[in-house]
Amino acid sequence: MSGVLVTGGTGKTGKALVRELRDAGVRARVASRDPAAADPDAIRFDWTDPTTFAPALDGMDRVFLLPPVESVDPLPLVEPFLRRARRAGVRRLVMLGSALALPNAPSAVEMSAQVQARPGGVVLRASGFMQNFLRPHPLAERIHRLGEIRTAAGDGRLGWVDTRDIAACAAALLADQGTAARSDYLITGPCGMSYPQAAQIITAQTGRQVRVERITEEEQAAAYRASGMPADFAAALAAVERGIKEGHEDRVSTAVLELTGRPPRTFAAFVSDHAYEWTQ
Repeated sequence: MSGVLVTGGTGKTGKALVRELRDAGVRARVASRDPAAADPDAIRFDWTDPTTFAPALDGMDRVFLLPPVESVDPLPLVEPFLRRARRAGVRRLVMLGSALALPNAPSAVEMSAQVQARPGGVVLRASGFMQNFLRPHPLAERIHRLGEIRTAAGDGRLGWVDTRDIAACAAALLADQGTAARSDYLITGPCGMSYPQAAQIITAQTGRQVRVERITEEEQAAAYRASGMPADFAAALAAVERGIKEGHEDRVSTAVLELTGRPPRTFAAFVSDHAYEWTQ
């Protein structure tokens, strides 16, 4: 028996990846804290419960690894899983990492290094998700309710990427374990884009007026905390916007084209696909 274990299989990227794999005739086991009873290949998986690791890995020779979200210190939870995956004979492991430099999160760097050091280990360092502009993300909730984007990033640009393109890259690496691969890919959209530019595109394509309110890093951290994020993660995420403002995150790559054979989706195409989100 073989197949792909998709951790975070009900999330933005995981759900799209499961579709890609199953459409290609590849067995995909959906791992999540609340597995769907209607899916015979869904299984319970919880980073805080190591007893769920072995059953999830049983019979799987490939893994899509989504580390614990909203954590500045994911390695203590992920390291036991990596050891278990090695013992289980996993031959390819693709981890979804971040291209954004999260301050005060050294274990995230060490986690990526451990994945890259193992045979068949690949890290996809993804830029900001276009899906953050869709609910229930706090960014999208504010756009929907108030027609407003609050940001400390100024006019700084980010290589926003559609999670469907991230999933397609992961599928290209996981569907055929014989595919040659580097240990590291920067995954971005086709060009850098600022929040004011995003607001202009949404307004132009949907008719929904979206404005930008420029706030401080401290105000952004407070807003993230109010949305329910842990305080340390909220502070780190707000600090990322400082890096964007200073131009450190304005990077694009050709990895989507390299791995999938097609260019990444533009933000305008993304907005067109989800226009209902802002016109309801």
